[in-house]
Amino acid sequence: MKIFAISDLHLSGGVKDKPMDIFGESWQGYMEAIERDWNAKVGESDVVLLAGDLSWGIDLQQAAPDISRVCALPGRKVLIRGNHDYWWSALSKVREALAPTAFAVQNDCIRIGNLLVCGSRLWQFGQSEEDEKLLARESIRLELSLKAMASMRKEGDFVVGMCHYPPFNVRYEDSAFTQLFADAKVNAVVYGHLHGKNVRADRVVYKNCIPYYLTSCDLIDNSLIQIAELSD
Repeated sequence: MKIFAISDLHLSGGVKDKPMDIFGESWQGYMEAIERDWNAKVGESDVVLLAGDLSWGIDLQQAAPDISRVCALPGRKVLIRGNHDYWWSALSKVREALAPTAFAVQNDCIRIGNLLVCGSRLWQFGQSEEDEKLLARESIRLELSLKAMASMRKEGDFVVGMCHYPPFNVRYEDSAFTQLFADAKVNAVVYGHLHGKNVRADRVVYKNCIPYYLTSCDLIDNSLIQIAELSD
C-alpha cells in the first residue's frame, strides 16, 4: 500500500466563476495533469491524502461535481477541511456525500490497514487577537485527533498527521502544533495552503526527526508526493 498526498485542488465544477488559470501558467490544465499523474501512480489499494481546499463550492450541492471527480480516481482518499472548503458542513453530511472509497477526518482518526490518519485544519500564525483565539481552538482540535489516534494505535502502525495550514511560521519555528505532533510520535505530517511561485517554502522539512511535506499542487508540479509504502 503506497501513501500519496496532494492538496489545494480548488476545483470549480459546480461554480462557474472560479477559474484557476487566472493565477498563472502553472494552473493551466492543472487538474488534467494531476489526473494523468494520479492514474499512472495510484492503485486501488493505495491511499491519497487530500490536505484541504478541494472545492470552491459553497455547499455540498455545488461541491458535488468536484467530490465525484476526485472519488472516481483510483485508490482510497482521505480528506481534511481547508479554509476555502465552505461546502464542508456537518461531518455526518460530508461523509454521506463521499464515495465508499473516501474518508473525512475531523477531530478524530481513521484507520486504513496499518495506516492511521489524524489531524485538523489549523490556522495562520498572525498578530491579531482573533488569530490567537483560532490557533488555540485548532490546538485543542488537533489534540483531540491525536488522542483518538493514540487510543487506536497498534505496534507497526504508520501515523500521518494531516493539516491544511502550515503547522509552523515562515521561519519553520517550533509551535504548539509541532510539539503535539512530536509528543504523539507521528511518522509524517502533510500540509498545504501555500501558493505561488514567489512562496519561499521547502517541499520537505524535518522537525524532531519528523518529515513535514508541503502538498499544495502548484508547488509540487501538479503531481502526487509519495509519503510511504507500507506492507499489506
